[in-house]
Amino acid sequence: MKKVKKVTLTINDREVRAEGGVTILEAARDAGIHIPTLCYHEKLAPYGACRLCTVEISQNGRTQLVTACVYPAEDGLVVKTDSQRVIRIRKMLLELMLASSPAKTIQDLAQQHGVAKPRFEAEKTNCILCGLCVRYCNEIKKANAIGFVGRGTERRVVFYPEIASTVCASCRECFSLCPTGKLPSETDGVCFDDLTLEDFLGARQARV
Repeated sequence: MKKVKKVTLTINDREVRAEGGVTILEAARDAGIHIPTLCYHEKLAPYGACRLCTVEISQNGRTQLVTACVYPAEDGLVVKTDSQRVIRIRKMLLELMLASSPAKTIQDLAQQHGVAKPRFEAEKTNCILCGLCVRYCNEIKKANAIGFVGRGTERRVVFYPEIASTVCASCRECFSLCPTGKLPSETDGVCFDDLTLEDFLGARQARV
């Protein structure tokens, strides 16, 4: 049996030993060090969409900001999860999320990071484009019933009716992954063709 190589890195001035091939986020969590995330799930491929897991790393005299969920843990790496640069980035990200998605999960994270009110204005979509629903449907269920369309501010999640009409009503497994509660409770903005997801799943009829 091939022996797994260990790597040694420093996280917040603490020496951490981790298995080779893991990410900074995984190494930190295994060591009991908290790094906030919204788009990460241990059963899904790392995505780095929310960027809340941004950390500051130093190696070979070079310092940079990286997303911990995708960056590999390496020998000699020095990681700061709460430097001034990191905190500033997280606050800005949370302000942007709070402006468009004032869900309790976002509000709680914002409060933890000292963000009381966003400076930005945005359409209240309650979707942070974390991709958890899309990736779960594609990677785990292999259904590909949901995906992204558009770019930039026009980017949104849609359900593909030719697939969704046969699989989504009996599944709904992606609902519990949604960090803002958009899918299970505020589905008017998640639409495909001329129908909302709520119309399609018969949620209104079910509540009557």
